[in-house]
Amino acid sequence: MRRPNLVYLHSHDTGRYVSPYGYAAPTPHLQRLAAGGVVFRDAYAAAPTCSPSRAALTTGRYPHEVGMLGLANRGFALSDPDEHVARTLRAEGYTTALAGVQHVSTDWEQVGYSEVLPVASRDAPDVSAAAVEFLSGQRDSDEPFFLDVGFRETHREFDAAEAQDDARYLRPPEPLPDTPEVREEMARFRASLRRLDDGVGAVLDALDAHGLAQDTVVVCTTDHGLPFPSMKGQLTTHGLGVMLLVRGPGFPAGGVVDALVTQLDVLPTLYRAAGVEVPAPLPGRPLQPLASGEVDRLHDAVFGETTFHVAYAPQRSVRTDRWCYVRRFDDLGSDPVSNEAESPALDVLLAAGWGSRPRERELLFDRLLDPQEAENVAGEPWAAVALAGLRARLEEWMVETDDPVRHGPVPPPPGARVDDPSPNPIARQARLAAGR
Repeated sequence: MRRPNLVYLHSHDTGRYVSPYGYAAPTPHLQRLAAGGVVFRDAYAAAPTCSPSRAALTTGRYPHEVGMLGLANRGFALSDPDEHVARTLRAEGYTTALAGVQHVSTDWEQVGYSEVLPVASRDAPDVSAAAVEFLSGQRDSDEPFFLDVGFRETHREFDAAEAQDDARYLRPPEPLPDTPEVREEMARFRASLRRLDDGVGAVLDALDAHGLAQDTVVVCTTDHGLPFPSMKGQLTTHGLGVMLLVRGPGFPAGGVVDALVTQLDVLPTLYRAAGVEVPAPLPGRPLQPLASGEVDRLHDAVFGETTFHVAYAPQRSVRTDRWCYVRRFDDLGSDPVSNEAESPALDVLLAAGWGSRPRERELLFDRLLDPQEAENVAGEPWAAVALAGLRARLEEWMVETDDPVRHGPVPPPPGARVDDPSPNPIARQARLAAGR
């Protein structure tokens, strides 16, 4: 029997801001995908930054285990490209094709795709057009395929807002302030989101048109949270929380799963669907038993990390059904503003003193009582038992995975570009407050 095809759809910086997660977002095609498969409501990335998150997705291991501690375009790289899913599936007889963004390596051939589809740009219309053309040639193929479709959207810069993105009637997602400047940004974000959704829709339509949908597992996700302050780059739900939609054999239509899952589960899921033996022990678990109801949970905890983005800002986290614990491993007194993209939202926050707030070394959030993960209860006596347990759990994981942060500051690889994390934002805040 022919093995199923695999389609991996992924976006930039979208978090869960799509309609299957209850947001008033212009995503009818993502909604169609969700209705035809399973929505994983409590899914988390392994990292809240681009290349580390994608490296974890495509190798099934944590970023620090595979050498991807920072951005590929800034000089970080996989320590062993043979671990990439494209290489494994290619060796197992799959045609492995890439359309658009991959962001794991600056050398596309190193990653191991059998085909890199020509695209005019990494924007959704061009990427989806390349994917559609590829799918048109697969109806009569004897080989199953793995199609990796990466969209630039919803990364900055956003598209121009359209009439339906009227900023007057938008509500920014938490934790952003509801100000005119932020609403205007969200209007442009929505325009980019609509273009992403149209790209997803084009791929889904092509699968239907060529009779491939029934024999194809489609995984749709994003790398991390939205590209706004207190979201992307953070280990809270706003930085690590992601959409995860899966459709195809083994994933019943209309399913919704509330159990805690990680994007490290994606690779074992693809391997199980393809009948491929996992090349090495992986921390993730296949999602099929959870989707079918065979089991009601896969993990009692999932972990997250960030080391480098633009600047060095090492943090680690452990998340359970009830708690989220974050620990910082640097001596900065406040968040490194250099890790934040220039934006009107950032200007609004800096003018209010956001960049110079005291920076706690430990954060503990009660996910049930504080779903926005805004109130740090690490110093509360009633949370002491949970804090001690999560401290120990995080340390145990760091030892098991040989996390280099345990041994002190982590140097970047030779030639990598890393910005200074220490510039004091007070001067910029004063300028913004004065209207200059």
